[in-house]
Amino acid sequence: MSKQAILSDGAPAAIGTYSQAIRSGDLVFLSGQIALDPDTMEIVAGDFEARARRVFDNLKAVTAAAGGELNQIVKLTIFLTDLSDFATINSVMEDYFDQPYPARAAVQVAALPKGADVEADAILALS
Repeated sequence: MSKQAILSDGAPAAIGTYSQAIRSGDLVFLSGQIALDPDTMEIVAGDFEARARRVFDNLKAVTAAAGGELNQIVKLTIFLTDLSDFATINSVMEDYFDQPYPARAAVQVAALPKGADVEADAILALS
């Protein structure tokens, strides 16, 4: 099995012992992205929608570094600290993805790193 780390300056640097993404064959496994600005490494200011957009911008940067694009994501998992943000995340996704949308799970969690209220990870298929 080959394993290649993917790194993008357009997304936040890892804040732990993980890679932004790992490619194995034609699949790329993207680590969770929160709403960190890659330049300041701080959560972006604004409302939930602004933070959700930063999450997808971060995922977009990592997918590009892997040679792909968001519409090649086949599985997406979204973690929310408040499920009342579910409708907003759906609305934001419409701006980033075309149909057919990726398979997806949305899960409410008690807490996320750095006090974030949204995180997403994904599996990208490059074939």
